[in-house]
Amino acid sequence: MSTVELTIDLEAERQEILKRYRKLLRTAKPFLKDNDAKLIKKAFTLAADAHKDMRRKTGEPYIYHPIAVAQICVEEIGLGTTAIICALMHDVVEDTSYTLDDIENLFGPKVAKIIDGLTKIAGIFEQGASAQAENFRKLLLTLSEDVRVILIKLADRLHNMRTLSSMSRDKQLKIASETTYLYAPLAHRLGLYTIKTELEDLYLKYAEPKIYKEIAAKLKSTKTRRQQFIREFVRPIERDLKAEGMHFTVKGRPKSIHSIWNKIKNQGKSFEEIYDLFAIRVIIDSTPDLEKALCWRAYSIVTDHYRPNPERLRDWISNPRANGYESLHTTVMSSSGQWVEVQVRSRRMDEIAEKGYAAHWKYKGNNTNVNEGIDAWLNQVREVLEHNDSSAIEFINDFRGHLFQDEVFVFTPKGDLKVLQAGSTALDFAYSIHSHIGSHCLGAKVNGKLVEISHVLKNGDQVEILTSTKQSPREDWLKFVITTKARANIKEALKEINRQHVTEGRELVAKKLKNLGIELSFDITNQLRAYFNARDPNDLYYRFGKGYLGVEEIKRWKAARDAHKRAQEAKNTLAGNIEDSKSIVKELKRVHGDRPDSDMLLIGEDMDKFDYTLSACCNPIPGDEVFGFVTVNEGIKIHKTTCKNARELLSTHGNRVIKAKWSSQLVAFLAGIRIKGTDRVGLVNDVTKVISKEHKVNMRSIIVDTNEGGIFDGKIKLYVHDTEHLNTLISKLKKVKGVFEVLRFEYSEV
Repeated sequence: MSTVELTIDLEAERQEILKRYRKLLRTAKPFLKDNDAKLIKKAFTLAADAHKDMRRKTGEPYIYHPIAVAQICVEEIGLGTTAIICALMHDVVEDTSYTLDDIENLFGPKVAKIIDGLTKIAGIFEQGASAQAENFRKLLLTLSEDVRVILIKLADRLHNMRTLSSMSRDKQLKIASETTYLYAPLAHRLGLYTIKTELEDLYLKYAEPKIYKEIAAKLKSTKTRRQQFIREFVRPIERDLKAEGMHFTVKGRPKSIHSIWNKIKNQGKSFEEIYDLFAIRVIIDSTPDLEKALCWRAYSIVTDHYRPNPERLRDWISNPRANGYESLHTTVMSSSGQWVEVQVRSRRMDEIAEKGYAAHWKYKGNNTNVNEGIDAWLNQVREVLEHNDSSAIEFINDFRGHLFQDEVFVFTPKGDLKVLQAGSTALDFAYSIHSHIGSHCLGAKVNGKLVEISHVLKNGDQVEILTSTKQSPREDWLKFVITTKARANIKEALKEINRQHVTEGRELVAKKLKNLGIELSFDITNQLRAYFNARDPNDLYYRFGKGYLGVEEIKRWKAARDAHKRAQEAKNTLAGNIEDSKSIVKELKRVHGDRPDSDMLLIGEDMDKFDYTLSACCNPIPGDEVFGFVTVNEGIKIHKTTCKNARELLSTHGNRVIKAKWSSQLVAFLAGIRIKGTDRVGLVNDVTKVISKEHKVNMRSIIVDTNEGGIFDGKIKLYVHDTEHLNTLISKLKKVKGVFEVLRFEYSEV
């Protein structure tokens, strides 16, 4: 490339950067105050200079990314000047020579605090820790200071997902899994439905590309027919709304690809069998004092024309969801016999539904129930975050309990409404009132009747809590409470109660280890914790102190450890002693030399060099897309990328994931297929003939059952070479007379 050409390219990029920056300013202009534009320019100039020599995986200038994140903050979430400044500089401290002190000196402590929350933790974590979980914990702890740190992080994640195509396949799976595991539920909980939906769709696009493309293609092919149906459906509704003098907007929108896939997967239906592929939304222009009445009037007009399903009415106007969502939902039967979901809401409600927390803040002066719901949730989250000293992984799992979607509405004896997670018990209700009431809860009266503290509450229940000073939290309470607040308070109380057991247990373990010639250390504690499946060291020592584990069990652990060590030495493997995947990758490169895929585990060729097994939870076979997961005590486990556990492993233990692919040397692997059909004489013979004779496949076992309705249901374990081999066999079996379904399943289910 010549100097002239390079100058032209750089100049074109400079113009594009300015173009994107000016678009950001135009979008933000309506709410900018006195000195805001100068502060934004100052942040942009600093970020552009700091990132001037950096490029993204796409090859574009890195500064495109912070500008895009800031644009999402303004345009799609509705945040203001402080968020724009922080979004523009959100990677500066992490990726350049600028420090938090520099940021604070230039922009003040508030901006520095938010950017600190967005900056990953540097350094090495203790053995078994997860970098993703530790950084997510740090991010959430900033929620106690300023909720904007979460909103900016969601904008950052959304742009990363939109540009994920430039990343390697293993990075795509890690980022997508983390997104659907943590960020999409968090967006939902903050009322950011549009962002939540796009994050879920993008997850499916990369995790299940074939399924995503199939559903997207079907939605595209049915678009014209769907639009025609919507026009005819809304015509009488629009006519009557106008006759009432209402100002309104009617929209028809398809369901998200991810939600359609969930219905296909969970209900066992095909795309064509799903009736509610789209929803109609009626948005009413109204002043706050009239919006409820006008929404109900619009609902009445809809049901005048179409018969509603009484079981599908959801009134989130009278009782908004805990994240502030307000709307009337109903499902009605169209004149063509098709069920249609209709949503009715005001313009204010629609903006809150689309932009969540930021829109809620905009309407805070209206004294709506929205404020109470979101603020109550944030206060509850802050309380849990500030009093949580568990491991990062446990912390994430506890927090995910706060991201529930289904709710139950119950009342106090004085008639005050409480919104809890669906499935909450009387004890959850007690803790929602106050931790002291929960800790001394003896029982409850639900609708005037005495019930146990484990009683599951239903919508409309009126609950009175009975307490006693003699009552105190017990371990079995954790088996039936489901709210994070209740679980956190019970755990905290149990720590105090059980502190003596922990101390006694540690002394017992140390004494027994000493008798065996082993000193109690951090590494030994971690090995014992993993072996006995304890959550943390305190849990381990508590079990010994309480007598749930006898000290003689330590001899069993030592014997197992010694045997494992001998086996590892014999195989010259690294897997049992590593802290993360880096050691494995380094050894792979040493073993494989200059090969292009030298950092990838070859399943089949590397068996004599590395200790790995195929995971029983998903039973991968050649042709399945897979990854390796480095366990603490069991070497490397090979999982399918679609495994039920993959999302959690990839999102919270990325430092233990290695790339893996199948070697061409493999011969046969065990797989499972399930066959359903109409029973007839000779059906089993025809099926086994296809398997054994036509495809030279060895069967390990076959289980056949026929119900009273004459339906044949068979589960077969057999050996195949790869997924292509298996899919060919499945296609052949589907042609057997009487067979109407053949599916692959995990053979461990048999």
